[in-house]
Amino acid sequence: MRRLAPGSRTLLAVFLLTLPLVTPRIRGADEIEYFSYLRSWVFDRDLEFGNEYQHFYDRDPQGLAGFKATFLDPREKDTGYHINFGPLGSALLWSPLYLATHAGVLLARTLGVTIPADGFSWPYEAAACYASAVYGLLGLLLVRHALCRFGRVSDGAATLTILGLWLGTPVVYYMTLAPGFSHATSLFAVSLTLWLWLRAREKGEAASLGDWALIGLAGGVAGLVREQDALFLLAPGLDLLWHARRPRLLARALTRGLAMASTALVAFVPQLLAYKMTNGHFKPSGHVGQKMNYLSPHFFQVLFDPSHGLFFWSPLLLLAAAGLAVAVWKRRDAPSLLLSGALLFQVWINGAVESWTQAGAFGSRRFVAATLVFAWGLAPLVSAVMARWQGWAVAAGLGLA
Repeated sequence: MRRLAPGSRTLLAVFLLTLPLVTPRIRGADEIEYFSYLRSWVFDRDLEFGNEYQHFYDRDPQGLAGFKATFLDPREKDTGYHINFGPLGSALLWSPLYLATHAGVLLARTLGVTIPADGFSWPYEAAACYASAVYGLLGLLLVRHALCRFGRVSDGAATLTILGLWLGTPVVYYMTLAPGFSHATSLFAVSLTLWLWLRAREKGEAASLGDWALIGLAGGVAGLVREQDALFLLAPGLDLLWHARRPRLLARALTRGLAMASTALVAFVPQLLAYKMTNGHFKPSGHVGQKMNYLSPHFFQVLFDPSHGLFFWSPLLLLAAAGLAVAVWKRRDAPSLLLSGALLFQVWINGAVESWTQAGAFGSRRFVAATLVFAWGLAPLVSAVMARWQGWAVAAGLGLA
């Protein structure tokens, strides 16, 4: 069996140290929406969330008064179903551990343990939360591997980069104190998509249709987790478009693009069916559409607003963005250019949402998915500094940032 690289062992050790911080409980509105997909489908075989919403509201009526007014009282006008703004991808990724937990609860009950096998009791909530933490770790490991293999960064520099982004941005919060949100699973799904794309780029003409189909499949799953995460497929899509300018590569680029788009669509079909069932049409709730302005009036506020801006909450990410800009300007690095474009699309879509301030959020949580992008810009800077100073000095600097 191949041994883990030292950097991977370090990340695993830090993960184990943070495990006691994981809050194994579903609490806020977003968490309830994601969890309700899982509980409703497994136990009720439907996507009508009234009983799930009522359960959580009864547990904390004062804290969830706003949730009641938004989700429990109103209904979708076309179907009469309760409203759910969240997509189903997190529930899908949580499902293996959730189902294994259900089997364990049933076994425990035969042995006399009095744990309700209702999908709501503490083992079920804990399963979803710990699954998120594990997916977050897997995402970070993918980022480290991408930096080492495709970014040609040393293991030490990659590890310091990941630790800085993990502990110095909202990533750590959504892997521990609030794992019931979709951001840890989003980090995994987007990192997998971009890792598969970077691997296909490395293979070049030797990459198969299957390689590009896998990129689309992972991107479709990313869209299931958070719809806007599907925009990260623009990086491989634009990469193919650039190669299609050469006549001899046109047919190959088109077939690869078709393979990627087809599998992305297939992966997203469950969400389309869920939209149809709950909303009466193959698109998100109309209540979401009313909150969008695609001219992105808050584009620059998303980055620089003193109260809610990405760089004010996580100044380390400003350094990472600067690293991306340097890579694009000085080295004409194609992956850096494409990843920068994907990041700008994330800024655009977040600036288009009425709730761009992410009220009640810890930091700019909607950018957790872009951890690999920020790592791609930050790692070369860390490498350059490490060449002059000791690793501990670099770590101290990252901690201050």
